[in-house]
Amino acid sequence: MDTSPSEPPFRVAALYRFARLDGHEALRAPLAAFCCARGIKGTLLLASEGINGTVAGSAQAICELVAHLQALPGLDGLDVKYSHATDMPFHRMKVRLKREIVTMGVEGIDPAMSAGTYVEPSEWNALISDPDTVVIDTRNAYEVSLGSFRGALDPQTASFRQFPGWVDVHRANLEGRKVAMFCTGGIRCEKATAYVKALGIDEVFHLKGGILKYLEAVPQAESLWQGECFVFDERVSVSHGLEEGEAELCRACRRPLTPQDRHSPHHAAGVSCVYCHNERSDADRDRYAERHRQVELARKRGAAAHIGS
Repeated sequence: MDTSPSEPPFRVAALYRFARLDGHEALRAPLAAFCCARGIKGTLLLASEGINGTVAGSAQAICELVAHLQALPGLDGLDVKYSHATDMPFHRMKVRLKREIVTMGVEGIDPAMSAGTYVEPSEWNALISDPDTVVIDTRNAYEVSLGSFRGALDPQTASFRQFPGWVDVHRANLEGRKVAMFCTGGIRCEKATAYVKALGIDEVFHLKGGILKYLEAVPQAESLWQGECFVFDERVSVSHGLEEGEAELCRACRRPLTPQDRHSPHHAAGVSCVYCHNERSDADRDRYAERHRQVELARKRGAAAHIGS
């Protein structure tokens, strides 16, 4: 009898590709129908500069979607990172049209033509261990709070739009040095490298496949990653081997919470946490408490608990 552990039922695909997508608007409806027909849920963003998103479904459904996307003009080099989830990590399927597939807000940046040099996960440790390398986490502060690479700079941004401003302020510290950047799946740091190169800084590198690929490919014993990696779905975080992490989401402010955060006296499931307790009124907390009660009732009934999502 086969006693090996079974694979979790849902395959998760984080994907992106910077490519010129002329007429991307026409892809929206057919792509949504393709996904919905196969029970796939998640979000895909389409823009003239390419595609970005994370989706989940059965292994067969995700395989069909990736093959479908790679057959579209310009998307044959689609970057895909796979992981698994015990429960469906998304509530619905959304295909959205955007000006940018990752919003930086700077005109004229073209990662398809001018991104930095890819660094494979197996070579990343050597690069960031070089004392002449400046290592930058291009994610937002709430993501960095769960984990990052040892010695990486945290720009303390609330959104990726703020990243160019941070670079401009710290430009003198980057010039004449190697600059290594990373993000969750590779898309933000790819665009960030194009911006930094546009400033005339030449030795710019980024982690191929992002943190997700590194956690999958690099053995924990050799890893320079500390903590967990925030992901934008109901799993909240993943750790080495892309195992589901211990973080949970505060349903009031959407910040990720570590087990230590959840021991705070200001933490109440679905209502408040150590970060937002003083940002909300009693009326807010009463409203959140009622929403949480309804979610729990729906869950007990076996219904889709997506109130307020």
